[in-house]
Amino acid sequence: MMNAQVTLVQLDNYGPWTVTPEPRREADLQTMQSRLFADISQFLGTRDGYAFFTRFDNMIAVTNGIDRAAHRRLQESLRNRYPVTVSLGIGTGANPTDALVDATAHLQAAGSAQDADRREVLGGDTIPEAERTDDDVHIAHFDVNDATGKYTDELDAFSTFVRIEQGYAALMRTLHDEHDGLAFFVGGDNVIALVPDLDRETYVDVIEHVREAADMSLKVGVGAGRTATDAGMAAKHALEVCREEGTTVEGDVAIRN
Repeated sequence: MMNAQVTLVQLDNYGPWTVTPEPRREADLQTMQSRLFADISQFLGTRDGYAFFTRFDNMIAVTNGIDRAAHRRLQESLRNRYPVTVSLGIGTGANPTDALVDATAHLQAAGSAQDADRREVLGGDTIPEAERTDDDVHIAHFDVNDATGKYTDELDAFSTFVRIEQGYAALMRTLHDEHDGLAFFVGGDNVIALVPDLDRETYVDVIEHVREAADMSLKVGVGAGRTATDAGMAAKHALEVCREEGTTVEGDVAIRN
């Protein structure tokens, strides 16, 4: 059984701030959001975590091995460089969905995301070091088969974007609703998912579901490790095997009867 540790990053009172004392320019908001995410991603990445932007005012990170003191340092660093602050909810669970529900509950219990009095909450506990194992984190790295030939070089840029998003949406829903996984679009034609320990046949079924729902063909490399970086790099290498061998599923997956 995996030990998932997920951190929900939520900007404090962000909606009201964007229109106070008057509406702020959208270009300025988009620039700040992208820089804020980049700093969060770099901070956690140097500690072997993964961050995903989701809605930008809410970001989700895989933080196995990152303690509460580091979370507090992240809050202090952002406070010193940005006009907004962040609250952090740390959640743990036997699967990614349970961990995110736990992380979310800590922030919701402290007040609304648009509560002007809620500032820099740090809720939840990390996985004790003695309970961590070398396969706590499972990462699945999905890639669209021949996206360049089928979409990029054949359709206009926006049509390609729509097709990729449709495939991502089908993958995201089935992993979350049926398998307690969290999938994130990471650019190009790639999706990275934090998943439970799923077997090979489950990945085959998920890929077939996406093919039927969105007319999109996928392959996936799967990795496991002590941290998000360990698991993610293993997944990347497994995906390269898919590309070289023309296979659909490679990596740290079991064949179960």
